[in-house]
Amino acid sequence: MLASISPVGEASRGQRWTVTAIAYLVASTVGGATVGALAGGVGWLAARGLTGFGVTPPGDLVLAILAIAGLLALAADAGRLPVRLPSWQRQVDERWLTAYRGWVYGAGFGFQLGAAVLTRIPTAATHLLLLFAVASASAPIGALLGATFGLVRALPLLTTAGLREPAGLQRFHRRLDAGAPLAQRLTALTVGAAVAVLAVGTVV
Repeated sequence: MLASISPVGEASRGQRWTVTAIAYLVASTVGGATVGALAGGVGWLAARGLTGFGVTPPGDLVLAILAIAGLLALAADAGRLPVRLPSWQRQVDERWLTAYRGWVYGAGFGFQLGAAVLTRIPTAATHLLLLFAVASASAPIGALLGATFGLVRALPLLTTAGLREPAGLQRFHRRLDAGAPLAQRLTALTVGAAVAVLAVGTVV
């Protein structure tokens, strides 16, 4: 995707990279916020339903469940779970690149990728984020979590800003491929840190 809407690719299609990139960033943030708000809304409805039955889960129990979910997410990404988490192999339709203007496919791709669940889910951390949004039992908090995800997922596009020739794009892709293991480790460290915080919160 970074190659498709890099300055090199946009110039070859007669589009302005800045316009496409802004549309992509904004739409990715909106896509994440939309799904996050829906997840938070589901959690709010579930909490209201439990309250109606006179059941209010203790806060430390919720934190413990989230911590366990975080451990399961780490195990899933390490390939140590006997089952695969829900996902699908759908990707954005690259035919849009030649069918629409830059801001259209920029926004379309951004929304789908930022929404997290409309394309392939590469890490269990995404499932964990959605669970956090549900556990917040708040549409605004869920939207904030989702918007943060969508923005962070879109920001790497800005690293292509200085590319002006195909040779530079090829070097960029080699660096990107080489950096994939580091990105996976950083994701695992982030999830691990979240688990640690949740565990401390449970004890406290």
